[in-house]
Amino acid sequence: MKMNAECFKALGDETRLKILMMLSDGEKCACDIQENFQLKQPTISHHMKILQQAGLVLVEKRGKWMFYGLNNDTLKEIMCFIDKELINIDQFPYVLAEHNCNGNRSKQPE
Repeated sequence: MKMNAECFKALGDETRLKILMMLSDGEKCACDIQENFQLKQPTISHHMKILQQAGLVLVEKRGKWMFYGLNNDTLKEIMCFIDKELINIDQFPYVLAEHNCNGNRSKQPE
């Protein structure tokens, strides 16, 4: 569950989402990412570190350049989590209080 939370935190930033979309057609050098976003290198590094720590991207150093690509295994795990735990309400383990129209909770029948 913690891994999912870290992934969703990383996905909660528009720039990081755009970076992931950019990486969806193949790995990119950090300089290509920086050029497309017109951000300074430290800012790109910050975003890439968050994506890497969340397990969403893989990094490989080639010479003096860093290349980034999507971690498809983690992305598949997130998709499975959403499908099985968030969408499939049959597995919902919590008791929900019923609400009336003004948002106040009504007591559940005992």
